[in-house]
Amino acid sequence: MQKRVITILVGAAGLCAAMCLSACHGSAGTTVAKAAALPSAEVAVAKRGNISQMLTLAGEFQPYQVVDVHPKVSGYMIHIYVDIGDIVYKGETIAKLEVPELKAQLQQSVYQVQQSQQQIIQAQHEVGRAQATHAALHAEYVRLKQAAAVPGLIAQQELDDAQAKDLSSAAQVDAAQAALAAAKQHYEAARADQQNYAAQYGYTNVTSPLDGVVVWRYADTGALIQGGTNSNSTVLPIVRIAQSQLLRLRVPVPEDDVRYVHKGDLLEVRVGAINRSFTGKVVRFTRNVNFETRSMETEVDVKNPKLTIDPGMYADTLLQLGQAKNVVTVPVTALVLNSSNQETVYVLDGDNRVQIRPVTVGVEGSQLAQIESGLEPGARVIMGGQGKYLAGEEVSPEIAKTQASETHDVTGGTIDLEANANGANQ
Repeated sequence: MQKRVITILVGAAGLCAAMCLSACHGSAGTTVAKAAALPSAEVAVAKRGNISQMLTLAGEFQPYQVVDVHPKVSGYMIHIYVDIGDIVYKGETIAKLEVPELKAQLQQSVYQVQQSQQQIIQAQHEVGRAQATHAALHAEYVRLKQAAAVPGLIAQQELDDAQAKDLSSAAQVDAAQAALAAAKQHYEAARADQQNYAAQYGYTNVTSPLDGVVVWRYADTGALIQGGTNSNSTVLPIVRIAQSQLLRLRVPVPEDDVRYVHKGDLLEVRVGAINRSFTGKVVRFTRNVNFETRSMETEVDVKNPKLTIDPGMYADTLLQLGQAKNVVTVPVTALVLNSSNQETVYVLDGDNRVQIRPVTVGVEGSQLAQIESGLEPGARVIMGGQGKYLAGEEVSPEIAKTQASETHDVTGGTIDLEANANGANQ
């Protein structure tokens, strides 16, 4: 009898266990089935980071100034002191001309100045003599005039003669003084001629107008050189000098990016030919877009004291167009333009349900976009295929790994500024 009861109890317990197991299995299966029924969505987390837009451009180095050196007078080249590649300094003699007729004119002008000086001395003596004669005659006339006060002592004729001599001597003083003034004027004219011929003769010593490098030589010793004031446009210079200690880096900025260019903007410059990097600053631009190239010439002044950069070399430059630091960023694939042309994002709430939010977008790169308003860091946004989801719909999120910062090259690509900065130290 006892064995039967035990058997029945054991059977009842087994039945309960079987029923329990079946119930549990059914609940788990329902949960798995429900999860499998939710649409999946690739989700990115909004983060704080930096976004920069950079424009990569090819620039060319040009001399700061290029001067063709002409003499101011025509003559024969008796010596040239420089050749291509020579470094010259302002005021340094680069060539010597021979102009015989100019030398003769200069010598003649010297003689004329000396002659004028002698004429001035002679005129001064004449003035002194005339003044002395006048003083004597005038004194005699005064005495006679005083004596004539006594009746019968001095004849009137004698007094009139003395007065005439006094007036004549005064006129001679005036004439002598006028001659002296004329001699002085003649001297000034002769001296001006001498200075003119001396200056012209000085032009036979041709000097460099600036510090630079002789990039070409056009004349040799013995050649007849025409003066630079000659109206003939085919007259060749003696040499061409380029100011290469200071260079202009000319960068053509595309029309669409002209609005970003300002004086003082910094550019990262890389000269591959000499493996050198440095930071430059925009100092001027043409404010004019070229009709053919649709670009605006922009210049950076580059000091080149050791002439390590040769004019004509190319450089790669990075111009920063836009920058946003410590801002909320999301992948650009999270942005959706609605029917009202408003940028929106699809955000998941705490229950993984879709919410559509309007946002304000700032700087935009190739991979990331700045969110100025409408989204906080940590928010989860759907990346791509947003048209498949409805507001309020529950989804199964799949978190994707995304970056928080980006430096974007608007010409296509990304730039590693840190690597570039390291290169600048080379």
